Amino acid sequence: MFRNITFAYPYLLYLLLLIPIFVYFYIRKFKTNVAEINFPSLKILEGAKKTLRERLVHLPFTLKMLSLAFLIVAAARPQTFSTGENVYTEGIDIVMLLDISGSMLAEDFKPNRLEAAKKVIDKFIQGRKNDRIGLVIFARESFTQCPLTIDYSVLRELLKQIKSGMLEDGTAIGIAIANGVNRLKDSKSKSKIMILLTDGVNNAGEIDPITAAQIAKDYGIRIYTVGVGTRGKAPYPFMTPFGKQYQMVPVEIDENTLRQIAQITGGKYFRATDNRKLAEIYRAIDKMEKTRIRVTSYRHASEKFYSYAGIGLLFLLIEILLSNTYLKNLP
Repeated sequence: MFRNITFAYPYLLYLLLLIPIFVYFYIRKFKTNVAEINFPSLKILEGAKKTLRERLVHLPFTLKMLSLAFLIVAAARPQTFSTGENVYTEGIDIVMLLDISGSMLAEDFKPNRLEAAKKVIDKFIQGRKNDRIGLVIFARESFTQCPLTIDYSVLRELLKQIKSGMLEDGTAIGIAIANGVNRLKDSKSKSKIMILLTDGVNNAGEIDPITAAQIAKDYGIRIYTVGVGTRGKAPYPFMTPFGKQYQMVPVEIDENTLRQIAQITGGKYFRATDNRKLAEIYRAIDKMEKTRIRVTSYRHASEKFYSYAGIGLLFLLIEILLSNTYLKNLP
């Protein structure tokens, strides 16, 4: 009956010791109340049978004791608990910074740099389980496409919707980092990182990338930087009256600044020159660092005293009804 049950007020259960005392005094009282009748012979009692009422003479007292027992148990507040142990799992807070400037349409990656980056980032997201991941896009300005979340289905859908031209053209690396810092600065995670992907040189925004990196360092944020683009020149599509035409344009990545950003914050710089190398970089980052975080810890009480109180009151009600009707006037 009391398996897996604990009591909020267990000391009240000592009141159950009163029941044997009540039983003792009841038996003594019952014996002294039995009238002694002298008969010249016991033959006149032979064959006499007790009526049902006489057989139930002790039922009211029994019901009272049962009622008292259940009400005492109810008063002690029986409870059961559903518990969740402290579960620890690998997890970090990550903000992806994705360059969507016009140069990301260059086709040295297939089908182009932007779509190749989106595909690799999507696969990276699918490989995570317990991390909160956010997404910031940037060109001349910066915009939070998705705040930190563990709802990867929403995150992947928002990633899919990204396209070049959503923001005015340009490359504001410093503003993008500052936006990422704003997403991560209040994070309680022991490990906070940004993955910055760009194919250009900072040429817009009011914040210098190195200054932004120093701010990120102050908040304990590590930045991994990824420069995307082949070496030399890359085919870039132009729309003309005669359809799509291609022109070979120089690949200009400010690798020195990207290295400094990574070095200042304790991250690492990577250079991706094709789709395969880009995928390898994100796999390397995926394995690079994780931290243990607490996921669940709970103890939920479920009250059980209602049923005990109900049964106790039911016994008491039955006793009152019987004592005032069928079993009335019994000794």
